[in-house]
Amino acid sequence: MSVVILDFGSQYSRLIARRIRELQVYSVVLPGTTSVTRIQNENPQAIIFSGSPKSVFESDAPLPDPAVYDLGLPILGICYGMQLLARQFGGDVADAGTRSYGADELIHYEGDLFDGLVGPLPVWMSHASSVQRLPKDWVTMAATRENPHAAIASPNGRYVGVQFHPEVVHTPNGEHMLSNFLDAAGVSRDWTAEANVERLIREVKERVGTDRALLAVSGGVDSSALALLLAQAGVEHDAVFVDHGLLRAGERKEVEAALRPLGVNLRTVDAADRFFDALAGVTDPEEKRMIIGREFVHVFHNEAQRVGKTRFLAQGTLYPDVIESAGGEGAANIKSHHNVGGLPANLGFELLEPFRTLFKDEVRDVARLLGLPDSVRLRHPFPGPGLAIRILGEVTRERVDLVRRADAIFISTLKEAGAYHLAWQALAVLTPIQSVGVAGDERRYGHVIALRAVTSVDAMTADWARLPYALLDRVAQRITRDIPEIGRVVYDITSKPPATIEWE
Repeated sequence: MSVVILDFGSQYSRLIARRIRELQVYSVVLPGTTSVTRIQNENPQAIIFSGSPKSVFESDAPLPDPAVYDLGLPILGICYGMQLLARQFGGDVADAGTRSYGADELIHYEGDLFDGLVGPLPVWMSHASSVQRLPKDWVTMAATRENPHAAIASPNGRYVGVQFHPEVVHTPNGEHMLSNFLDAAGVSRDWTAEANVERLIREVKERVGTDRALLAVSGGVDSSALALLLAQAGVEHDAVFVDHGLLRAGERKEVEAALRPLGVNLRTVDAADRFFDALAGVTDPEEKRMIIGREFVHVFHNEAQRVGKTRFLAQGTLYPDVIESAGGEGAANIKSHHNVGGLPANLGFELLEPFRTLFKDEVRDVARLLGLPDSVRLRHPFPGPGLAIRILGEVTRERVDLVRRADAIFISTLKEAGAYHLAWQALAVLTPIQSVGVAGDERRYGHVIALRAVTSVDAMTADWARLPYALLDRVAQRITRDIPEIGRVVYDITSKPPATIEWE
């Protein structure tokens, strides 16, 4: 069972999916124009229409398959989605003349969607068009001071539309409203970590059978959890941890110490020379990712030949990786993750990616039930390409050493201050900039390091972490004192969007 989110191009569509999953319901995002046959394959109990940068009366406005209304399923239309419902059933939608963007307030509301809520309700608006006239027999459920139709419903209550965005944090009671919609729609609440573990073990057993899998271990929670999943599913596997020379300080020892005692058949391959040779002279971020993906595959092929016939290459690929690499339907390519867009076409393995539909926090919940130690499970994420994408410009051993030492100082200082978990991810970036400084009484021309720390749940969106000034000051002093080649430290205060978490 699922809730299908039809995506008409909204920046919030994946956020809707996250909110629904937080309410223990499996959700899947499909393009807004998806055929009813494809929608039915997901066995939906309800459908959500997303927002869109388009207006419903534009000639190229994306429209759902008309047969979607014949399914008899409850539908929630959000923003553009509400306007689609109104227009489909005979109402009027018009350009309001000005764009409504930002905070607003419901001054009147009623109906199942708002059950249990009292007082004025803050909501977040983002639209240029609005419903001017309701379809016949439809009713208004909510209004703002400027918008008399902020929420509407069909005569039987099966179709509901809201002009605001309940999925964003700026609508504080939005999750409550989404929960009310799910309850009214009779949607099953069975998307839990416990159910996921049972399902994943069952699916992996059925898929692999008596064949063998080669597991790519990065040291992060995703691949480490996958190693335990394969072990507990009884799948014959060889876990390969590739030390490509681009790891954080102490990473190799930490990974080996965490996984080997848990019964993971782990082998570490020292391939640093291979990766540095391949990356020599390369400065383009996408090319770096492609090269690293290619070299990983070469290493895994060599390991497969060493251990014998291997059918599957198992990876801890997540849903955000797929989305950002344009692996999902209708998604734009933001950057190619080495384990998705960076893989060559002639891979030579069948990919085994049990976590491909999961978000990071969902994998962490699965990892907890599988018995992964918190020291690994709650570590900050680290990209597969490693420090190569935390160096702007050419990757050399000397530059890797600089950013690795700066990163180690940043992370160790956070831990010493008890602030490690104030950030979802923290990192150091070596920029191509050098600046003038003073050391003693002499002029110094040193590298510029950028620090970045963000708060997030699933990496789809992130906000910069408001770390204490005194803590940042201590980090900057330690870096410039202990690494003489670095003369300046800056702090990145850009959220995602518009930036991504990693700089490359």
